[in-house]
Amino acid sequence: QVQLVESGGGLVQPGGSLKLSCAASGRFFRLNTMTWYRQAPGKEREAVAAITSDGSTNYADSVKGRFTISRDNARITVYLQMNSLKFEDTAVYYCNVRAVRAPWTQPTEYWGQGTQVTVSS
Repeated sequence: QVQLVESGGGLVQPGGSLKLSCAASGRFFRLNTMTWYRQAPGKEREAVAAITSDGSTNYADSVKGRFTISRDNARITVYLQMNSLKFEDTAVYYCNVRAVRAPWTQPTEYWGQGTQVTVSS
């Protein structure tokens, strides 16, 4: 099993910044793609940013130029630096990891518990 613990959410004013962290622990062979999702009230969960094991990144159009995803493989942690936050960024942010538990096996998907980000004046 892989456990994911998110932190860094909170209340911020429009234009402000927050940095989310997601630390992974447990037994696994390799972590593949690590992704941040978010879900706003009444809306479907959407992918915000993803980073592969070799560092390639991808972003939703709504956050390009404002959010930066990174990972520290030594600390088994993925980060989401969020700048120029807008009201519409308010949501619960979830960490998602595809982990390979043993060589030559298919990856398994794991989710964190979520952390609330509220952008309000």
